Amino acid sequence: MEDCIFCKIIKGQIPSTIVYEDSDIIAFRDVDPQAPVHILVIPKKHISSLIDLKEEDELLIGKIYTVINKIAKKEEINEDGFRVIVNCGENGGQEVKHLHFHILGGKKLGLKICE
Repeated sequence: MEDCIFCKIIKGQIPSTIVYEDSDIIAFRDVDPQAPVHILVIPKKHISSLIDLKEEDELLIGKIYTVINKIAKKEEINEDGFRVIVNCGENGGQEVKHLHFHILGGKKLGLKICE
């Protein structure tokens, strides 16, 4: 999608601090981190939201979780723990309409879910 900020990051049109990239997935540091480690993991294929996943995306989503595991180890948050968040839709807090997974770690995270 031409106006999608994440698609522009994938194409290299917007700079980002990339921590992982392969032919299907890119991961980069969030520009407004909510924890000492805050990384976004996204499929290069534009999928607007979790609700828009199709059966054909099953392998890709499984691969994303494997990449999350690798990133957690690389960032050294695997031992103490971390959180993976996927926001879905406006009421779910999704601001960018491109499926993305937040990895948050590096400190003890509270349990507060709603404001």
